Amino acid sequence: MKLRRLSGFAALALVAAGCAQGPPLTRSDADTVLAHLALEAPNPAEPGPYPVARLYYGSGTDRRRVEFRDSVTLKTATVDASKLVSLGASAASRKRYWGFGPDAFPVNGRAWYPDAPGRFPLVLVVHGNHDMKDFSDPGYAYLGELLASRGFITVSVDENFLNGNIQEENDARGWMLLRHLEAWRVFDADSAGIFRGKVDLDRVALIGHSRGGEAVAVAAAFNGLSHYPDDATVRFDFGFGIRSLVAIAPVDGQYLPTGRPTPLSDVNYLVFHGSHDGDVSSFHGLRQYQRVSFTGAVDRFKAAVYMYRANHGQWNTVWNANDNGPRSPRILDLDELVDGEDQRRFGKLYIAAFLEATLRDDDRYRPIFVDHRTVGRWLPPTLFVTRFRAAGFRAVADFEEDIDVTTGSVPGVVLAADSVASWAEKRLDLRSRNRASTSASQVNQAVWLEWKARAAGTDSAGVPGSFRIDLPDSLAASWGVDSTWTLDFLLAATSVKPDSLSDDDARTDLSVEVSDGAGRVARVPVSRYGPVRRPLRISLLRRKEIEKARVGADHEIVLQGFTIPLSDLAREAPGFDAGTVRSIGFVFDRSPAGSIALDEVGFSRLPAGYLSARIDLGR
Repeated sequence: MKLRRLSGFAALALVAAGCAQGPPLTRSDADTVLAHLALEAPNPAEPGPYPVARLYYGSGTDRRRVEFRDSVTLKTATVDASKLVSLGASAASRKRYWGFGPDAFPVNGRAWYPDAPGRFPLVLVVHGNHDMKDFSDPGYAYLGELLASRGFITVSVDENFLNGNIQEENDARGWMLLRHLEAWRVFDADSAGIFRGKVDLDRVALIGHSRGGEAVAVAAAFNGLSHYPDDATVRFDFGFGIRSLVAIAPVDGQYLPTGRPTPLSDVNYLVFHGSHDGDVSSFHGLRQYQRVSFTGAVDRFKAAVYMYRANHGQWNTVWNANDNGPRSPRILDLDELVDGEDQRRFGKLYIAAFLEATLRDDDRYRPIFVDHRTVGRWLPPTLFVTRFRAAGFRAVADFEEDIDVTTGSVPGVVLAADSVASWAEKRLDLRSRNRASTSASQVNQAVWLEWKARAAGTDSAGVPGSFRIDLPDSLAASWGVDSTWTLDFLLAATSVKPDSLSDDDARTDLSVEVSDGAGRVARVPVSRYGPVRRPLRISLLRRKEIEKARVGADHEIVLQGFTIPLSDLAREAPGFDAGTVRSIGFVFDRSPAGSIALDEVGFSRLPAGYLSARIDLGR
C-alpha cells in the first residue's frame, strides 16, 4: 500500500522551496539499553545446520514471469478468485498484460527447503501492494535462505497480479495463501514427489508485509470457516494447522469481513513496524494485535515491536527505501533511516526466534519477546518499544469495560488516584489514518495520568502522587497467583518533553508498589524492567509543513510492556506473599513531573525461560 502521490504542483513546490528543518531525532540509548546479552541459545539470525535447496512451482505457462513458466519443478492448477476480487475498469488492461483474469489466478511460489531427511514446518511469506510490474516476491530471499537453513520449508508467494491500483482485495490475498497450502497438501501426499512426507501441515506459519500483513490474518480467519463471509455460496474447506502469524508493517481494515474487523483467536501473533514508515505511517498492526484473543488452556502468545528509524520498504530488497515510489528521494527524508541491512537483521532475528518458539516449541527464545534487552547486543543500534502478552494473562484493569473510572476489569477491583494533576480514561490514537475511511484510533483505552513539578513530585505533606489498584481479598488466591507469576502492564510517557524541563532532565520514571494481605509492601522502579520512553520523534518528509498536513503529529504514542516477576518483590520485602496481593500502586516518586498512559495491568504465569535470560539492569 502506498501513500497517495503529491500533485505535480505540490511536488514542484517541494523541490523549489528546499527542505524545512524538522524536529531532532530522539537521542539513541542503545549503548546502555542494548549493551547486554543473556539468552542461553544460539543467535537465530545466523544460518542453521541444514543445506538449502531451491525450486519454483507454478502454472508453467506464465506470460510475464519466466521462472514460473520455464523453471517450475512442480506444476499447479490455476484457481478461480472471481467472487473474491473485482478489477473494475482495469480488468481488460490487466488481462492483456498478465494473460489471465481472476478466474484463472496462478499458484506460483519460489521455495527454499532443507535438503535433508525429515518432516519440516511450512512457512509462507507474502508481499503487499506495489507496482505490479516490479515483481515483489524475490525481495524475501534473505528470509527464505535463513529459515530453510534452520529447518523450515519457506515459500515466497507470488501475488503480483493483485498489485496495482485496486482496492478491497485483501480477502483474495488471504484466500490465495490457503490455496497455496492446498498445493502443499498435494505435494506432501504425492508418493512420487520430492516432498512426500516432508511437510508438517500441522505446524504452519504465515508471514505478510504491508497489505500482506493484513492478508495473513484474513487467511487465518478464513482457515476456520466453512463459507466465505461476504458470499456464502463460496464454500471453504481448509483446516490447516496455522499456528503462527507474522505481520510486517501491516495495514488494518483494507478488508472488513461482513463489515467488521478481522477477529483472531488462539494463534501466535508477532507484529512489527518502523517509526519512519513512509507508506503505512502509523502502527496500524496494533489494532489487529489487540483483537488477538486466547481461550482455554492454549499455550500461545502475541508480541509487538516498534523499531525506531525503520521504514516500510527495507523489509523487502526489491522495494528498499522507496516507500513513496521513484520520487522518494525528493519527498522522503531518507537520511533518517536505519541501514537496510540492519533493518533486515532485526527482521531475521525476530522472525526466526518467533518460529523457533512457536513452531518448534523452543522456549529458550521466548524471553526475546518479553524483554528485548536480553538480546541487546544482537540488535541494530536503535531504539525499540516492545510488548508481550501470553495466553492466561488475567487483567485487573484494562480500562475497556465501562465509563466508571473507579472500577477495574474484575468485580471488586477499585481504582483511585491521589495528588495528581489529571486522571482520565481515554483512547489511544494513531499518528495518522491508514486511508480516508479508516479511523485513526488504536481501538484501545488506557488511563492517562499527569503529575506536576511540586516539591519534587510531592504534595504539601511530602507524599508523592500515585495511582492505586485495590484488589478483593481473595482474588489473587482464586487465580492461583504465587511467586512463579509476574505483574504485567503497558506504559508510556505521553509528552515529548515535559514543560519547563531540559531534555536531560525530562526522563520519566516511577515506582511500582505492591502490598500483600499482611501489609508487607515491596517497591521497585519501573525503569529496572525496561526503558520508560517518551514518544519517539518522527520526521518522514523533507518538507515539514507538508508532513504536518499530510501525516500528522511528529510522534506516535506506543505503549511499552513491562514484566515484573513477583519473586523480585519478595527480595525487596522479605516474607512478601504473592498469593495475597491486595494492592498495586504506581507511585510518581522518581521524576519531578510527567505524564503517562497506563494499560492492561494484570498477572501472568512466568514466561518459560525468562528468569534464566533476564538482566536486572536497574541494580
